[in-house]
Amino acid sequence: MPEILPWVVAPGTLSAGPQPVLASEHGLLLRPWTVADAPMIVDAFGDPATRHWHGRSVESVAEAEGLIDGYTRGWQSESSANWAVVTGGGEVLGRVGLRAFDLAQGEAEVAYWMRAAARGRGAAPAGVRTLSTWAFGAGLHRLILHHSVANAASCRVAQKTGFDLEGVRRSAYLHTDGWHDVHLHALISPHPSEGPDSR
Repeated sequence: MPEILPWVVAPGTLSAGPQPVLASEHGLLLRPWTVADAPMIVDAFGDPATRHWHGRSVESVAEAEGLIDGYTRGWQSESSANWAVVTGGGEVLGRVGLRAFDLAQGEAEVAYWMRAAARGRGAAPAGVRTLSTWAFGAGLHRLILHHSVANAASCRVAQKTGFDLEGVRRSAYLHTDGWHDVHLHALISPHPSEGPDSR
């Protein structure tokens, strides 16, 4: 059946160019991942909290390199977009990204983690704010953010970055200790009337 509405973000819009480097707050940068970052991913997933909330482990540099390759392919296929959050000196603090792209509806899900040594430095909120600004500039209309109701730190990031709480999805995520209820937060483009016909 033919669609009667144009896609909010036309296919090929994002992958037409290289993934950008984004200047963030506090002198931080968001840049594409490289294979040289693999040890930092192994370090991040050595933290029990990271493994618990993300439901995965990364045990070796080779596994981390595979994950980075997936990040690269995600940009090329417009199915995801992931950045390393780094200091001006090049230290990798963590990851922010978008997944579950629905370009037809102009929606994507925000995801992030920070290395244990980088927490409490404001890097996660800074990264999410920068990512959100870029996403809306790229034409996305709505960003969503999910986290377990027991993950207070992730909830604070959502609150600090302006993501409104829309509700609770009951028993929606399986973590290492069982099923969790999940908060659903969302952030809408500050220019919601600017649909595909107005750009």
